[in-house]
Amino acid sequence: MAVPGHRSPSPPPPELRDTELFAVDAYRSSFDATVIDVDREQGRVMLSRTAFFPGGGGQPCDVGTLTTGDGTVPVTRVRREGPGIWHWLDTDDLPDRGIDVHGELDWPRRHLLMRTHTALHILCGVIWSEFSIPVTGGNMEPSKGRLDFPLPSASAELGRLVERRINEEIDNAHEILVDFVGRDAADEDPALIRTSANLIPREIDPLRVIDIVGLDKQADGGTHLMNTSDVGVVRVTGTESKGKDNKRIRIAVEDRPTA
Repeated sequence: MAVPGHRSPSPPPPELRDTELFAVDAYRSSFDATVIDVDREQGRVMLSRTAFFPGGGGQPCDVGTLTTGDGTVPVTRVRREGPGIWHWLDTDDLPDRGIDVHGELDWPRRHLLMRTHTALHILCGVIWSEFSIPVTGGNMEPSKGRLDFPLPSASAELGRLVERRINEEIDNAHEILVDFVGRDAADEDPALIRTSANLIPREIDPLRVIDIVGLDKQADGGTHLMNTSDVGVVRVTGTESKGKDNKRIRIAVEDRPTA
């Protein structure tokens, strides 16, 4: 359903659409590719395309498996270095260049990270709507995360307010869109300016933007759900003061109770 005043998302650049599958389809859990480089000293390979998220922005990398004609091996780590994405394999027998492989993500872990990451963006939107204060830092693991804000104070009362508002926004079932916005347009977008998009290197153009329609909009490279209603239930597990202008809010993501 169209949202009044909200334009349709722009398509991804071809280099992302064809190679960085996680950037255009977070629900893709398997893929076929070809080995294009091998680093035997570090035990890693580079692939022609991948659905493994390489980590970044506080979100851990994906793990899973790669299968060749010789068998299946664990992918234990994934990392972007320069223009390529390396996959560390738990084997002494790395595949050669030109070998076709089949990748499978650890989908339960990836999906839980998507739920957690989306919950943190909802937290950003809630803090902005309540206090007009941007996020300054954060981190996450599957089902748990934290964000820092320049709030004047942290308290149990703040935690209760934030927890109630987060779960209200989950229940509001906001659509979540992935967009690709040119730098000139991004620099003029107040929603992105408040999330420090201007600090991202200028050579990154266009920016990949996650838009929780009507709530939060941020330049972001991670993986997310398609709707806030899929997050589950969020608990605020702690509020801490980490300094004069740094207050930390911790959350946990849980499944909805079954009837």
